[in-house]
Order: sequence, then C-alpha cells, then structure tokens
Amino acid sequence: MKRNLFVGAVRPYDLRRPRVKAGYALMTVFCVFAVLLSVMPVVWVLLSGFKELKEFNRGVKGADNRYHLQLLPAAFTLEGYLDTWNQMKYVRYYLNSLAVVAGSVVCAVLANGLFAYGLSRLKPRGWKVAYALVMGTLMVPATTAIVPLFINITRLGLGGSYVPLWLSMGASAFYVVLFKNFYDVMPDSLLEAARLDGCDDWRLFFRIILPLSMPINMVIMIYAVNAAWSDFLLPYLVLGGTRLETVMVRLFTYRTSDRVNNMDIIRAIVFSIIPPIVLFIAFQRQITQNVISAGIKG
Repeated sequence: MKRNLFVGAVRPYDLRRPRVKAGYALMTVFCVFAVLLSVMPVVWVLLSGFKELKEFNRGVKGADNRYHLQLLPAAFTLEGYLDTWNQMKYVRYYLNSLAVVAGSVVCAVLANGLFAYGLSRLKPRGWKVAYALVMGTLMVPATTAIVPLFINITRLGLGGSYVPLWLSMGASAFYVVLFKNFYDVMPDSLLEAARLDGCDDWRLFFRIILPLSMPINMVIMIYAVNAAWSDFLLPYLVLGGTRLETVMVRLFTYRTSDRVNNMDIIRAIVFSIIPPIVLFIAFQRQITQNVISAGIKG
C-alpha cells in the first residue's frame, strides 16, 4: 500500500492550483532559510574549534599571498579539542550538571504537578486566590527575585548544594499553568471510576493522572532540562567556588583565566552545547509526538 506523504493541511489536489503551489514553494523556502539560520551558528562554532589560533584570526594564506577567512578549517584534527577537554576537566562538571538536571526534572514534574492537581481537581478552599497569585508571579521578572532568593538560601544554610537549584525548578508558575490546563480537560468519568475502586487523592495522582499525563510531562521535562543545563546566575551564586560547579559556571570561570585564548573558549562552548543536542537527536521523535499530543489535549 502506497503511503501518502501529504498528511498536513495541503493535499495533492490542492497543489494543482497555481496560488497554492506558489504559497507552498514560498513556505518551503522560508522553512529552509529558518533552518539554515538556526543551524549555522552551531556549525560555525563546531568547525572553528578545529582551527588553530592564527588560522582563526587571520585565515588561510592563498595563492595571491593574502590571508582569506573561510568556514572550513585547513585540517580536521582533534588535538585542540583534547587539550581543552583536559584543561577544563569536563567529566566532573558534566556529572555536576547532570545531577542538577536530574533533580530539577523530578522537582519540576512532581512539585508543580501536585500543585496543579490540587488547583484543578481537589480545589480546596481559597484555590482561586492561590491560582491568582500564581498567575500574578508571571508578571514579575525572574531576575528581581534573585536577591531575596539568595538571602533566604544563605540564611537556611543551603549554599554550596544542589537543593536550592532543585527547589527553584519545582516552584515555576509557568509549569503550574501548563499542568493545570492539561488536567482540566481530563475526563471526569475516568477519575470517578478510580475513586470507586478505592483510590485516594495520592494514589489517584501517582497511579492515574501522572501516567496519563506523559505528553505534558515530556513538555515540562524539555523545558526543565534546557533551563537547568543553561542556567548560570543562580548556580554561580550558590555553587561558585565549590567542586559542585556546573558546566556553565565552569565555562565562565574558564573564560577569565589568563592562559585561555579565543580558541579554547570556542572549544569549551562546543562541549557545553553537545549534551542538549545529543539528547534532542536521540529523543526527537518522542519529543515531537508528545509536544503535539499536549497541544491537542491541552
């Protein structure tokens, strides 16, 4: 059976119309341009890491005895990447960042999910006030809360640990709103049947709602992984000067070293962006399917 490749809004018979065909061609060109615009910075950084410092600054000497800058390096050697890897001791900082990401993902899903579950399904007295406060925090820039947040972390003696980073990810108004919108459209009959079978509120959440919420859970995980891996300010304030520094904090301290040149910084940037790229490539199909499902159900 021949598979139909046109499964979107544009059907094969629509392409017979000149206007639709022209619009489809323009849309394709725009999408290709957008992809190239997004990918080129990553490609440029990756290819620049193979160059020597003189080649990066001056270019390659041509037949006219003049130096020309070019995208491709003169030779693809891993010596520069290996030197930067050994200087930064990236293995330890990778493990530190993975610990921050793992704890942040768990707190982002469970803490925000439980709070949204209470607002959406349990609805205790005063839940509207609590939800209004949650929506109100979306209007406050996150950077304005850094100072009081850091003061509270210091007073509680949580400095130099991952706990503040995990807890801050578990108190996100944006995640609560996403969870609540998803829980609101769940069928009441399913939850009532679970209650008739003897499920209390806790078991109802962990055995029924949480497994059925994998699309929105995956969306929250994507946001949490990206935010936890790329976050710099709070990890720098909490973990700076300790052996628990994340990749982004180490990248900042490495940049300020006197023995570092531009090529070392570029190669360090490549090492810092590789894990999210590999993660997305490995789970691209699952991520796309769950995001689409969350958008349809939510």
